[in-house]
Amino acid sequence: MWSSMSFKMGKKIDLRELDWADRHRLAELMNNKKIWNNIRDYIPYPYSVSDAEYFINLVEKDIANKVFAIEFENEFCGVVSLTLKKDIYRKSAEIGYWMGEPFWGKGIMSEAVRLMIKHGFEEFDLIRIFARVFENNTASMRVLEKNGFKKEGVFKKALVKNGKILDEHRFYILKEDFKFD
Repeated sequence: MWSSMSFKMGKKIDLRELDWADRHRLAELMNNKKIWNNIRDYIPYPYSVSDAEYFINLVEKDIANKVFAIEFENEFCGVVSLTLKKDIYRKSAEIGYWMGEPFWGKGIMSEAVRLMIKHGFEEFDLIRIFARVFENNTASMRVLEKNGFKKEGVFKKALVKNGKILDEHRFYILKEDFKFD
């Protein structure tokens, strides 16, 4: 485990590399329509153990995506990632994340995102991290705002999900604005 943080009355959160042993729990948590409604369509639904195995294998080979398991009190509960950009955008990365429904509303994701932001700025010499959020995902917007992200803009009618045309809200944080504790 490379990062760890205790919060809320001593409860512990860790970020670590995904492991083959995570595949069953990953599939169990990710096979949730409520999660799928707020992520990109290239991630399948329903989500099976073979999908989880494919994902873990992909993560092991992909150098542009830094993907970590989120553990809450030693239990796998979600994923957080940074997609490092290239060429003229090489000092930027996109953050993405999801968490299993049993862990929602506990502040875990806010802390996991904070750890990932810190890791991104310290380890990859980034100056900017950004996120794209579907208009109806207010919980994700709150996670970003709690971590100091600012809304950069709203891209009107920018995406299609479940047959609906939605706005995309974009958020960013700069290294100079992040509070390293």
